[in-house]
Amino acid sequence: MRDVIVVGAGGGGPVVAAELAGRGLDVLLLEAGAPHDNPAEEWTHFENDAFNPADGYFRVGPQDRSRPAWIRDQPQNSYVWNVTGVGGTTLHYYGNSPRAYPGAFAGYEGADRSAYDTAHAFPFGYAELVPYYEWVEAVLPVQTAPMGRKERVFFDGCEALGLPVQTTKDTHGVAFRPQENAILQPQGTAGRTADSSLLHYPQAQGCTFCGFCAQGCRSPLDAPRNLVAKRSTDNSYVPMAVTASAWATTGRDATLVTDAFVTQVHTEVRGGERVVTGVTYRTNDDRDTVREDGRVVVLAAGCVETPRLWLSSGLPNPYDQVGRGLTDHHLDWVVGTFDKDTGASRGPASAARAEFPGYGCIEQGGLPPALQAFSMSFSGSGIRGQYDLGRGKRGAWDGVSGRLRGSELKDVMNNGIDRMLSLLVITADDVEAHNRVRLSPLYPRDEHGSPARVELDGSRRSAATVRRRDYLANRAAEILRGAGAKKVYRIDWAPLILHTQSSMRMGADPADSVLDARCEARGVKRLFVADNSALANSLGGPNPTLTTQALATRTAEVIFSTYFGGDPWVRFESPVPSTDPRISAAL
Repeated sequence: MRDVIVVGAGGGGPVVAAELAGRGLDVLLLEAGAPHDNPAEEWTHFENDAFNPADGYFRVGPQDRSRPAWIRDQPQNSYVWNVTGVGGTTLHYYGNSPRAYPGAFAGYEGADRSAYDTAHAFPFGYAELVPYYEWVEAVLPVQTAPMGRKERVFFDGCEALGLPVQTTKDTHGVAFRPQENAILQPQGTAGRTADSSLLHYPQAQGCTFCGFCAQGCRSPLDAPRNLVAKRSTDNSYVPMAVTASAWATTGRDATLVTDAFVTQVHTEVRGGERVVTGVTYRTNDDRDTVREDGRVVVLAAGCVETPRLWLSSGLPNPYDQVGRGLTDHHLDWVVGTFDKDTGASRGPASAARAEFPGYGCIEQGGLPPALQAFSMSFSGSGIRGQYDLGRGKRGAWDGVSGRLRGSELKDVMNNGIDRMLSLLVITADDVEAHNRVRLSPLYPRDEHGSPARVELDGSRRSAATVRRRDYLANRAAEILRGAGAKKVYRIDWAPLILHTQSSMRMGADPADSVLDARCEARGVKRLFVADNSALANSLGGPNPTLTTQALATRTAEVIFSTYFGGDPWVRFESPVPSTDPRISAAL
């Protein structure tokens, strides 16, 4: 009998595992995908090798890349950019770690309150989460991103718009600032040379400015795993969890099992209440089916797999809220071309942002060439200059929104990756029940159960969501103009389901939420959720990972104090950084 079973080693699960193992509990951490033990040998900077959805090392599928990927049912024109494996989708994230906007929480009384989705606010105040933000920021650590040429170009555009500089982690008004990134600052030769022979640890430490954040971080070469630059959970919380006894005197190491696809969550009725009792998982070599019993189960398999597993397990869903309310920040992409070097390919991929509370945010984004070409040819409007789908828009950009193709795309790419600047629009989208994850009615059951169907119809967004996105796209175009762009393109992305959240949302009302204010499931005691799906809403726009990790820290405290009789902060008077040398020595 395990104390705690955590399903999923992505952005949130390892946080719970590390916090509870560090407090002395017996924790089993199950991950359906690959362990990624040796990124220096397993990963490359080739984009197709990383992102091919059929056999890329960053796909939704088993460790053995010769075996087929796992099926997802996607009825609309969309791309679900999830990753399986230790680290989950944090493997390709950019490390951006802003806090949520206070207006996304209960009790907010700011002048812009009406701009937020107040019907789906977090069921507690923003101030309650701040200590957990501070804790995670110290553990990862989160630091202000180093600045380079592309950030200077972005800042020039923001200054041309008259935006002020933000100097605090909390956002209370329109402003621009460097990113708060979970990427270690460059030291030694890092960031000072492109000579790969000089970029080995310990001569180089932290970010080496390689520009390939999306392909998974393996720099600097030869660094201990917990000192790799990007603080994806495979480099931060997972090493802490599996070496918990090395850094906490009461700790015991969590057990990590990979290639372990959970197919069933077990419950039983005790004293009139349904209580979780454990899980069953399949090993992906198809040799074994394993039953594990646990006193507490934490689902952290992501916004698609957590509701799929819930529904496939036949768990209670009295208000039909499981899987509903999926948000994706209604992302968009605005690109400017320049006649000067913007430095777009160098340094952390995204190191600057502008905040527009009530609308969302804009961040400078750097992509390698193939992903940049993909980003400009993925649209819900149609093809620029050829046809549109009745949704093409005019604004501060050139011409009508839409995808680039043919000679126009070639001309933009031939101008050079370092003579363009791309801005990601991140919208504060409303929680809408018709955007959801459910079991597929189309595909038959496989060895894991019914595949997930992801329904996110870009044509059925609320009027408020569309208005916010258009506002941000215009501000992004104006920033690029102010920075000196010669031409500006709005792509009007189709749903790129990347910043997914809220499909198992917490809330105050059982009629429109799955989890209570402690992230414990209604209807099943001792069952918690600790991934992006637990978030109550779209946070007002900011990237979701830091908030998920702060909420997971809070959830670990709830589990420890409620079900194991512990003082939540015993031996945790101050955070232990994931870069602690005791972890390096144990690894």
